[in-house]
Amino acid sequence: MKVVHSDANSDLVYDTALVFWKIVTNIFFREIRPRGAFNIPREGPVIFVAAPHNNQFLDPLLLYQQVHKETGRHVRSLIAAKSMKRKVVGFFAKLMASIPVVRAADDAKPGTGEITISEEDPCLIIGHGTRFTSEFSPKMQIMLPKNVGYSVAEVVEVISDTQLRIRKEFSGTARLREKIKELQASGQQGFSYKRLPFVDQHEMYQHVYQSLTDGGAICIFPEGGSHDRTDLLPLKAGVSLMALGAMANNPDLRVKIVPVGLSYFHAHRFRSRAVIEFGSPLDVPPEFVEMFKQGGEKKREAVGKFLDVIYDALKTVTLRAPDYDTLMLIQAARRLYKTPGQHLTLGQVVELNKRFLQGYLHFKDEPKVQKLREDVLKYNRLLRDLGLRDHQVPMAQKAGWKTFGLLSYRLILLTVWTVLALPGVILNGPIFVTASVISRKKAKEALAASEVKIAGRDVLATWKILVALGVTPVLYSFYALIATLVAIKAGVPFKWRIWTPFIVLMVLPMIGYAALKFGEAGMDVLKSLRPLVVALIPGQQRSLDKLKQMREDVANELAEVINEFGPKIFEDFDQMRILVPSATAPPSSGQPGIWRRKTSTGGVDAQGNLLSHPMTWLDERLFGWSRSASRGTSAWAGGSRSQEISRAATPDVSDEEDEPDYDNLIVPSAADSHSSLAARPRSQRSSYADVTRLRRSSSAANANPLAFTPASPPTAVVATGEQAGPDADGLHFRGQTRARKESLTDDVPVEIIGKVDREEPFEEATHDLNTEMRKRKSSQSRPE
Repeated sequence: MKVVHSDANSDLVYDTALVFWKIVTNIFFREIRPRGAFNIPREGPVIFVAAPHNNQFLDPLLLYQQVHKETGRHVRSLIAAKSMKRKVVGFFAKLMASIPVVRAADDAKPGTGEITISEEDPCLIIGHGTRFTSEFSPKMQIMLPKNVGYSVAEVVEVISDTQLRIRKEFSGTARLREKIKELQASGQQGFSYKRLPFVDQHEMYQHVYQSLTDGGAICIFPEGGSHDRTDLLPLKAGVSLMALGAMANNPDLRVKIVPVGLSYFHAHRFRSRAVIEFGSPLDVPPEFVEMFKQGGEKKREAVGKFLDVIYDALKTVTLRAPDYDTLMLIQAARRLYKTPGQHLTLGQVVELNKRFLQGYLHFKDEPKVQKLREDVLKYNRLLRDLGLRDHQVPMAQKAGWKTFGLLSYRLILLTVWTVLALPGVILNGPIFVTASVISRKKAKEALAASEVKIAGRDVLATWKILVALGVTPVLYSFYALIATLVAIKAGVPFKWRIWTPFIVLMVLPMIGYAALKFGEAGMDVLKSLRPLVVALIPGQQRSLDKLKQMREDVANELAEVINEFGPKIFEDFDQMRILVPSATAPPSSGQPGIWRRKTSTGGVDAQGNLLSHPMTWLDERLFGWSRSASRGTSAWAGGSRSQEISRAATPDVSDEEDEPDYDNLIVPSAADSHSSLAARPRSQRSSYADVTRLRRSSSAANANPLAFTPASPPTAVVATGEQAGPDADGLHFRGQTRARKESLTDDVPVEIIGKVDREEPFEEATHDLNTEMRKRKSSQSRPE
């Protein structure tokens, strides 16, 4: 197994490759946002444990970029040896110093004959027409077919050509025996099977141990392969073995585990969005390391327990819905919960989704929650019937001549953006078509070969990028050749014939980028047309009024349910709210906005300044038509005046997951003495030093809406986000940690619990027992 080692030359290669992939990912994704980047250790051995693995080879690239941006560290990831054999993937994986992992399943081969399970002994495998003695040896594995879940078992003894013994029986043995009877009834003798070779991972683990000993950073996706499910797959024990094994080999080593959550908004789509959330670093418990050193059953127990700790840490940074319908319900409820006119960062959208999901799964059997679910789904159906999006509903007013004027203007603007984008779309059309066709084909292949994938969407984005990287140079070279031939045929001077292909190759990327930006602006306009058309259709006003009233009722019902059940989960519910909802609140506050949009695709900032494209600015000034037009008035809001730029009227808002850029940190108001930090570029504002500076300065300024407290590790700072009340927009900022109601620790002896006074309140008894256990642990850990 060949592994690329780190030195000065490989560091330069790594940095160069990272710059290349940063350009590629920034083209593919419209926005990539980090959360909790201050949790990334600046030095020392660290293992980044990332999940869910929903975007194949793009997942590690996004993690590399965020870690390098924040700390300058190089991260090496574990990658399947099978992927390393692919020309393109293997080439770039070697540049990034990836560590190959040989998987037995990648070298699986069909076995001869068919097999059944002994009726007397579930660990005894009976062969029919098999050749076990020549095809199997101890430590190899036998794998059942896909229709019974690819069950795998290790071979411990080969008895004869028709009998072998496995270490542990297959999972679901009773179900397997029923399936065997069905097969025998249809004329077959048993299951087909595959034989998996024994793989010695000793060398791979040694490379990992050495990297950690050298103070390096490792990235691992403990689910194994990529998938497109809404929940996490069972974690593999490799990450636990690596951390415990490295510390067992070197007593002076202190490995940290950083959980990383990857959240995508339509991961497989071009110009989608991603949020990478870094959780608080975990220390490896010394008692687990001691158990690991003992080997045998104690070693397995330590690995299992530490894997549970890692799994619990991943749950704090990932959105884990049991199915797609639940995820859609949660996102719909979150949109209804937000007050019209308020706009959250992508990180806050992810955080609200996690809180909503946690609360829903806990209280989903409550009658009020079930009724709310039905009402939300009913509202969604009516929304789809009218072809509207939720954010377009609150500001919908009775159609008038302003509405018709706004529709006409936007149709003209759509034509302009289309004309400007058309050349690039035509020239780059073959790239999009080829990438789409091949990626869908690869998704079908991946789906057919996998048990865990649902639609194979996790490979779409990767193959779109790989195909585009291969097709683009060929296509552009073809265009350069055509242009050169045209220049020769036209009889242009020899000097320009020579320069023609170079000029074409330089201009084509510019045309493509222009088409990308103009196309995005055009799509924003196109999405805004539907509600205007609906408003102008005779007879639709009654449906719009009904929809608005339904939204208001459901939003208020949702707020009541959250206010009732929220405090039952978290003691600090009121202090840690992200926002206080109101279904009919106006979308303005008169303040120079800490939650205002700062867009890369267009719009106006909090002070009304023109940004990337003039669409919002023109909308407000041409169709505000009131004395407050200089500050901005929504044409959808009728004749009502606004104290700040309206948001509902801008067409570049399709939903939180489809919106343009947002600030990823609350910006202090203009009156704040620390506003200089907010005025700096985002890349500088998000640095560790500035977050620390803001934490320290905020403790001396009561007006500052941020409050930071240091975590136990000296290299981590956790934002608690506590504040006395809502800000001017009715929003509350929160950080990462939450005060969950205290529960009994899992190491309290039964005899101590039996001595508790049954008349003592449960909360007080729990607190007393936990305090007693902490004192015991503290006294035991002190040196003699």
